Amino acid sequence: MARPDKAADVAEITDKFRASSAAVLTEYRGLTVKQLKTLRRSLGGNADYAVVKNTLTKIAANEAGISELDDLFAGPTAVAFVTGDPVESAKALRDFAKENPALIIKGGVLDGKALSADEIKKLADLESREVLLAKLAGALKAKPSQAAAVFQALPSKLVRTVEALREKVEQGGAGTPAPAEDAE
Repeated sequence: MARPDKAADVAEITDKFRASSAAVLTEYRGLTVKQLKTLRRSLGGNADYAVVKNTLTKIAANEAGISELDDLFAGPTAVAFVTGDPVESAKALRDFAKENPALIIKGGVLDGKALSADEIKKLADLESREVLLAKLAGALKAKPSQAAAVFQALPSKLVRTVEALREKVEQGGAGTPAPAEDAE
């Protein structure tokens, strides 16, 4: 029978998995407490970085409907439960791992889909959500304005062409038929 304190820990971790948009599993062997504190600070308000017990976390992940991570629960494990932008958290973890090779990104989950360590690194290479949304908004804004310019150009070009033809006819320009009165 499970002890009440362990059952409470599993319930807490399960809630964290369910409340997170992403979770990244790391191995922290060889990092000092000071380095872990720096890592937590670099994640900011986007993620909660917690050292966890493998067995309890594996049970909690399965209860949260995430069974693809079972193989990653080996060795000292810490999980970054991402509640903010997953790209920013992945960048913070990747950058910290570059400076501190003892931190190893094992894998993770994003919106219920399991990710390998390489996929998390690719996620870190993306631009932030705000930048991508701004680019999308700019592209959407540019297309209608370009279309409007084309649609405005057509009538104005037609008016200029008709006006040029009218002036040419009034001046009796070459290549235009003579008026019927002059043909007599």
